[in-house]
Amino acid sequence: MPIPAPHASPTSLGLGLALLMATAAMGCTSPAPSDPADAKVDANTKTCTVLFGQPNDKTGLTADQCQPHCDCVDLAFAPPTYTDADAEALLAWTLDTPYPPVAEDPYAHPEQHVPDHGKICAVLANPGSTKTYRLQTFASRAEAEAAGGRVTHGDACGVCSPLHDLAVYMRQRDLTDPVRQCALQPDQTGAMACLQKLGFDLPCAQIWYFNSQHTRKKCLATCLALLKAPYHNPDGTLNDCLLCDEKESGDVFKAVAGRTRRNTGLPSSMCRPCGEVVPVVHQYP
Repeated sequence: MPIPAPHASPTSLGLGLALLMATAAMGCTSPAPSDPADAKVDANTKTCTVLFGQPNDKTGLTADQCQPHCDCVDLAFAPPTYTDADAEALLAWTLDTPYPPVAEDPYAHPEQHVPDHGKICAVLANPGSTKTYRLQTFASRAEAEAAGGRVTHGDACGVCSPLHDLAVYMRQRDLTDPVRQCALQPDQTGAMACLQKLGFDLPCAQIWYFNSQHTRKKCLATCLALLKAPYHNPDGTLNDCLLCDEKESGDVFKAVAGRTRRNTGLPSSMCRPCGEVVPVVHQYP
C-alpha cells in the first residue's frame, strides 16, 4: 500500500510504511510462482500455483495470478463473500476479558515475542443469548471443536484476535485510503486515535503502531524508493519494501497480534501462497 509523501514527519511516515501496507506485517516470505504463465492450478496434479487474494489496481497481478479461493491437493477453500452486515454482526459480541493495553514496544525485546505456529485460536460463546465470549488457544482444530469452540484463526490468540478487530479486516480488504489518514497524523496520540476510529480495539491498534515504527527504522530507504510501486513484482513476489517489513517486523507482529488475514482465511490485495492460508469460515452462533 502507498506510504505518505516524503515531506511527512518521521513519525507519520513510519506509521505509513507498515500501516499503509496493511497485511504486509502479517505476510510471508515463501516464494510465489516464478513464472506468471504458471499461475494456475494444474488439472492433473491439483498443485496450487495461483495465489490467494483479491487483486486491485495496487496489487500488480492479474486475476489469473491471484484469486479469492484455493483449489489444491491439500486445500480446497473458497471463503464466503462477507458483507457489511456480517462485519456489523461481529460488533454485537463482547469479549469477557478484554486484552490489556500493550505496555511497551514489543520490538524492544523481540526474543520474547515468537509466533506460536500450529496452534488454533477459537471463540467459545457463553451459554445463552448473552453474545459474550472468550478466546482460547488450542493445540489443534479438532481440540478446539471438541471443546465447543469456533475456530477464528490459525496460530495462538493475540491482541488482534477479538471479533471487533476481525470486523475491521473483514470490511477493509485494502486499508490504503483510511490508514493513509492515520499515517499523516503528527504524533502517536493522533495516529492511535485514528487507528481506533477505523474500529481496531486499543491493543490491536497499538501493535500496528509499534510495527510501523520498527519498519520505519529498518526499511525507510527501501520503501521510499518504492513509494508508488505495486505490491507485487510481475513474478508474483512481494516488492522489496513489503519483504523488508516482513523480514524485520513480521514475526513480532504475528506473535503479539495473533490474527492475520492469511491465518483468518480472508483474501486481500496482498496475495499469498495457498499453502499458507488457514481455511476459516466466520459463523458465530
